[in-house]
Amino acid sequence: MGQEEYNTKEKKWTQLTERDRYKIEALNRQKLSAAEIGMALDPPRDRRTIERELRQGTAEYRDREWRVKEVYYADTGQRRHDEKAANKGRGVKIAGDHQLIKHIEKKIKKEKYSPEAVIGEIKDNGMIFRTTVCAKTIYNMIDKKMFKGLSNDDLPVKRDKRKRKYKKVSSIALHNTRGRSIEERPKETEKREESGHWEMDCVMGKGKVCLLVMTERKYRTERIFKMASKTQENVLKIMDQLERKHKSNFNKIFKSITMDNGSEFLDMNSLERSCLTAGTKRTVCYYTHPYSAFERGSNEVANKLIRRFIPKGADISKYKNDEIKRIEYWINNYPRKIFGYMSSSKMKQSHISSSL
Repeated sequence: MGQEEYNTKEKKWTQLTERDRYKIEALNRQKLSAAEIGMALDPPRDRRTIERELRQGTAEYRDREWRVKEVYYADTGQRRHDEKAANKGRGVKIAGDHQLIKHIEKKIKKEKYSPEAVIGEIKDNGMIFRTTVCAKTIYNMIDKKMFKGLSNDDLPVKRDKRKRKYKKVSSIALHNTRGRSIEERPKETEKREESGHWEMDCVMGKGKVCLLVMTERKYRTERIFKMASKTQENVLKIMDQLERKHKSNFNKIFKSITMDNGSEFLDMNSLERSCLTAGTKRTVCYYTHPYSAFERGSNEVANKLIRRFIPKGADISKYKNDEIKRIEYWINNYPRKIFGYMSSSKMKQSHISSSL
């Protein structure tokens, strides 16, 4: 028979049923071989299948003379089959999709993505894999050590999803009575309706060297600067550098800045005063209530992203400026759940394009 006449179809694999097992028991008592029992079933089964079933369903019993004998029982075989099926659990559909597994491992291990960000980026970019999974599945697989190169140590800190209750501890910072309160901040700034309003904070490490971190409220654009120490002079130096860089556009890019009451931010007049045009303001500063970091929520989220690369207690002086800028770039291109897993850069660009 030529190959063109070959019409054998691939057999569909099916498990033995309870009815099959009772038939096997009856045929086995007739002393038929495993091959003969297999051929007698509908559909026919391979000899090895019958041999495995006979081993699984064999149980010991004693005859009238109290001699131990081994006999195959259909109900024993069925019971053991059900026990194995219950212990097996649901199969993991991602197991055969090696391309997706490698992609997940790379994004989480090397690029510091969370499982949510991995799945969000796949959907946003229209990436196609053989299988689809959700973030919860990835978390469960990591918990069960099903990824070769991943563990819970590679994940951001798992958070308690219960909503936190925020409250003001005090309405006035006693050492910053002259600062402009966040309560005076315009509603459009509060509602993130307008771009150009920023939050600012310092990220500390081992030693004096620290980071000045600025987060734009609407698009969550991130700016990170390395400072020799956490002082008013160094903060002012960076603000002056930014104004010299952006010149007349500075007050359009940095319309307002919201900070906490740290000593490095207390010189409000100097921060607001232009270093290029005497007697004019370059921005407007606001101060949060004491012990109310949640009033700079976007800033705090960005700080946690920075900690994926610079953990607490790390010596920031050992990180070069190029490394700091790479972290800044990563944050600005990180998929954000709040933007439907578009990045800050993408979100900003899409709004600019739509306004043209």
